[in-house]
Order: sequence, then C-alpha cells, then structure tokens
Amino acid sequence: MTRRGKWQAYAALALGAMGVCIAGIWRSERLNTEPHQVTLPADGAEHVAFRIRLPASLLPSWLGLDGAVTQDTATPGPALRLLESKDPSGHTILDGLLQSTVTPGHSQLHLLWRHRSLSVPVTFVFDSSDSYGDGTPDFLRLHTAQDRQAFRNWFTAIAEAQAEQPPAKLLTEIDDCAALLRFAYREALHAHDEAWLAGHSSESLSSIRQYVYPQTPLGANLFRVRPGPFLTGDIDNGSFAQFADARTLMQHNTYLVGRDLRQARPGDLIFYRQLDQDSPYDVPGATQYHSPYHSMIVCGEKGSWVVYHTGPIHHGKGEMRRLLVADLLHHPDARWRPLEENANFLGVYRWNILREGE
Repeated sequence: MTRRGKWQAYAALALGAMGVCIAGIWRSERLNTEPHQVTLPADGAEHVAFRIRLPASLLPSWLGLDGAVTQDTATPGPALRLLESKDPSGHTILDGLLQSTVTPGHSQLHLLWRHRSLSVPVTFVFDSSDSYGDGTPDFLRLHTAQDRQAFRNWFTAIAEAQAEQPPAKLLTEIDDCAALLRFAYREALHAHDEAWLAGHSSESLSSIRQYVYPQTPLGANLFRVRPGPFLTGDIDNGSFAQFADARTLMQHNTYLVGRDLRQARPGDLIFYRQLDQDSPYDVPGATQYHSPYHSMIVCGEKGSWVVYHTGPIHHGKGEMRRLLVADLLHHPDARWRPLEENANFLGVYRWNILREGE
C-alpha cells in the first residue's frame, strides 16, 4: 500500500470512529419534560404546563443539528408557547405554556427536537371556577385581549348588519332589543367559516380562538337566568338557557361599568328602565308596552352611535334603528338621555365574558 493509501485508510478509520462517537453522544442526549404527563383545568386559559431543561450538548456546532424545540403542528394538539431562560449553571430552560380547551378530555402534545419527536399526554379536567362570583364560569370568559377584541368586532358588526337590512329581510327572531342582543352575542361566538359567511352579510373578521359556540360544557345554553355564583350543577339544572329578556341579560350576564357614557367601548351596552306606565316606554318611537327594560348596543370605532331594536310599534313588529350618541344625549324625551341625572338611565354595562379585572 502506498503512503497516500495508508493515510486515506487512517482517515477513513478516524472518521468512522468519530461517527460512532457522535452517534453515541446523539443517542445519549434525551429531551425530558417535567412533569411527564400534564393535567390542566379546562378553563380556556393559558397555563405554564411543563418545563424542559435542555441537555448540555457535546455535539460540535458545525454538524448543523438544530437544537431548537418546536411543536409538531402537523399533528393535532393544544396550542403551545415556549419561554426560554437560563438556570444558574447556564443551561437552557424552556417553560411550556399551553392553551387549555374548555371541554374536558385528553390530548397529546407533540414536540420536535433534533429530528426526534416526543409526545406529552395532556388531560383537561372540568373546572367550575367563577373568579368574579357573577355566575359566569371562567371557561366562558375570553382570556386574551385578541379574543375580547374579536368578540367586540363581531358583536357590533352583526348588530350593524341587522340595522342595514330592509325591514322585510330582518330575521323574525329579532323582535325586540333583547332578541338583538341574544342574536348578535350568539353569532359572535360562532365559527365564522365559509358556510357561516355564506348565510350572513357580515365581513370576514378574526374569530375568537378560545372556543366555538356551541362547543362548551353549556352547549347552546349561553345565557345565565338565575342569580348566584357558578356551581357545577348549573350545567344542567336550568341556570342557563337560550332565552333571556333584557332584565336578565343585564342582571346575570353583564356587569355595570358606570353611569358615565364616556366609559363605554364599542360592544358595550346601555340599559334603561322606564317606569312611567301611563306612556310608552319600550324605546324611542315605540307606542306599545313591552318591557320596562331596554338596551342599546354601542357601536362605531369611538362608540359614536348606538344600534337597537324598537320593539313593537303600533301593534307592528317594530324596527332596527341607528342613532348618533350626540343625538341621543339631546333626545327630545329626557327619559332617553344617557345622563347621570336621568334616573331612567341605568348605565353602561359590559358582558361578563369580557371581564378582565375591573
């Protein structure tokens, strides 16, 4: 064998030995999560679910093996966010934040690291928490600013779309102010897919991500109709229903923001209680008694106008109306002015699912 051939043979042996060594090191590196199985409340919120301490790799960087941990998005699983930090010894720590579902069940989180995969079993258990004691379970509350804004956008867009409909095309279920609230609330929580958009005139906006109506433990029964904090038995004891009048919506599904209209944001509600039974008090323009409670939806980028349904007028079905807030503040009938000195004006209210620490 020539001298050059000997060196080639030695080099091949050295590379082979290095390959065996590298393969051994690679196999010895393992990705572990603590805990190995995750249990979270099915409350729709984001939780720190597990921690990964990346091993100190002995592999040379020029091998090009990516040390990043990612989620295998090709396989269904809960939404993951990783927060990176360092421990005192300099090792990389990853905290895994998972978005809980709102329905109990089991799932698998699939992680990818250096061409290997790791499955983490995740269990979501029913959670009856009611952080504010207002009767609305935490799994219905929208926990992110993005979801809360998405709800506001859809809620107002749907109400506005009904106000733009010719009277003959207005949905028959919208026959008073409370019906408008129920309809816009329910539809704002739907999945706004192609099938939904095909049957509605609303524009395409980002939908909420936390859940899709009616896929929650409450099913189609969105509205609380009984007083008291939420309890596990409320799921099926009649505490929630698909129907609720204006008073029930105000008392059990919203909370008072204040009696200053400047506190209102698009998607908020204003409520009235008109007690003069000798004159019509259902809504401006109505002439038939229906209910002393009435509501309007604050709309517009800066809450510049309101949208509402009048309720029955002259024994007719009534109609949708849009009114500038500036005109409402100077309404000819002082009972409808949303001013603090007006005892009939109950204030600005906000849906419980939008509550974020007030």
